[in-house]
Amino acid sequence: MGLLDSFEKGLERAVNSAFAKTFRSGVQPVEVASALRSELDVKAAVVSRDRILAPNTFEVRLAPADAERMASLGSTLVNDLHRLVEEHAKKQGFSFAGPVAISLAADEQLSTGTLRVDSRTAAGGEVAWRGVVDIAGTRHPLVKSRTVIGRGSDADITIADAGTSRRHVEILWDGERAMVRDMNSTNGTKLNGTKVSEAALPPDSVVTIGRTDIVFTVVPQALPPRPAPNDATRAFDLGDLA
Repeated sequence: MGLLDSFEKGLERAVNSAFAKTFRSGVQPVEVASALRSELDVKAAVVSRDRILAPNTFEVRLAPADAERMASLGSTLVNDLHRLVEEHAKKQGFSFAGPVAISLAADEQLSTGTLRVDSRTAAGGEVAWRGVVDIAGTRHPLVKSRTVIGRGSDADITIADAGTSRRHVEILWDGERAMVRDMNSTNGTKLNGTKVSEAALPPDSVVTIGRTDIVFTVVPQALPPRPAPNDATRAFDLGDLA
């Protein structure tokens, strides 16, 4: 299928002929649906091998004239968008941290025929990502950008394994991505069973040093509610969504 697949086609079936007459010019309901779908796909983040977390709170900003036309439909359009966002997330294998919420708002800075979508992942507040490693049943948060693991007392995480070097391996974490790097150890480092000197570290990967398995995971961490930052706003030119 093309860019407007079953997600938008479902909305087209849901929006009756009266809606179409209302929206002869400016933003069309199907274009709002396409913008929400794009926001879901772009902002979805892999949390673990079995979980992809997508934003669940959306504010659709429209030019005043377009917002007024949308408002004339009452809650019907928002209800349809809500249902279709959940259906798209289910088809894509996305999950949410909390209930889906969609609101429409007028924005005088926008011209007729354009819209913006602000989104965030919220479960009572926003969610930040924290990298952690699980070793022998103990979870260690990666509180530094560079975490050294080995049997030496000067390592950030010390393990009792004679088959490891004092400073055996380091995990680098920037808040979004992780890497593993062997520190010239005697017995080497394996990532998911393959020996590596340096490699990207996806969620749920297993790093093995000596006889010790280190499982890297990314977990959500709730933060106090705050307004969505400016860089979370994406502008959509309706010509790009056709």
